[in-house]
Amino acid sequence: MANSFQRLQYLMIIRFLKNWTLPIAILCGMAGYIIYVNIPWLTPTHKAVANCVAWLQPCLIFCMLFITFCEVKPQDLRPHRWQLAMALIQITLSVILAVMIAHCPSAIWKLFLEGCLLCLICPTATAAAVVTMKLGGDAATITTYTIIINIVVAIAIPLLLPIAHPQDNLTFLPAFLTIMAKVFPLLICPFIAACIVRYCLPRFHHLCLQFRELAFYLWAISLALAIAVTCKAIAHSHEPCLGITGIAIAALICCIFQFAIGKAIGGHFHHRLEGGQGLGQKNTVFIIWLGYTFLSPVTALAGGFYSICHNVVNSYQLYRYRKASSQEKSVNLDNIQPHN
Repeated sequence: MANSFQRLQYLMIIRFLKNWTLPIAILCGMAGYIIYVNIPWLTPTHKAVANCVAWLQPCLIFCMLFITFCEVKPQDLRPHRWQLAMALIQITLSVILAVMIAHCPSAIWKLFLEGCLLCLICPTATAAAVVTMKLGGDAATITTYTIIINIVVAIAIPLLLPIAHPQDNLTFLPAFLTIMAKVFPLLICPFIAACIVRYCLPRFHHLCLQFRELAFYLWAISLALAIAVTCKAIAHSHEPCLGITGIAIAALICCIFQFAIGKAIGGHFHHRLEGGQGLGQKNTVFIIWLGYTFLSPVTALAGGFYSICHNVVNSYQLYRYRKASSQEKSVNLDNIQPHN
């Protein structure tokens, strides 16, 4: 009896952890950073841990995408009209913001607009396919859009940033190659590896498909690390509270706006979920890197705040999906008629 009760408790804990993976990952990232930096005898390890995290995150993302792409058939990667429409809206809004920044006299408002620009122009997160699958969506469709928007953004950023933030050494080709080198290895290499495994190692491919859920939990670990890095950036920022608050508000507004617009456009073409994830879920590590590289360190905080916002939205969507699935199962069980 005691063993059965312990087993039931264990199963309840596992179920709770699975259902609330993303909020737990966010809290673990925050709490982990606060506890770690406040233990004095761990201070000498800070640099080594930072280097380890910088190495570990790309590895986690590669493995996560590889497992996800094993389920995607290359012949299913076809562009759709809603993808082109969303890319056009994303670039148009970014152009408008770049022009507004160039003519903005207020330093505070300029900081706010730069935060908005980073959140809007940033490409779709590589993890969008993982979340889309978890929500019952089409991974191939969102993967196609991720590839398209990364190419579009790599071309648009070197053209728009000189307008918003003029720099003497910022020319198109070096900036384009820098962005491509940053984004594409983690997007294309896992896809190529998955294709090789699919056609050359079918047994190993079948084995990878048995671990499809692992991609979601690898992303949760990566999320916890990203939140910890975000906390570090906020803690080491010397910007006044007003500026940091403005960037946080910009990230929140952009997150809500992009999920809403993405769902509206995708819904028009019967891809509401994929549209919302494609426009709303962003590569926040790229936002941080873009801010540090081309704008200013304080604007890089937009990526950290956006990471929290879009993962809260994803957590809510997963809760809604889980609740709807449970209700559907209950209805199906109620409709089963006993046989005489």
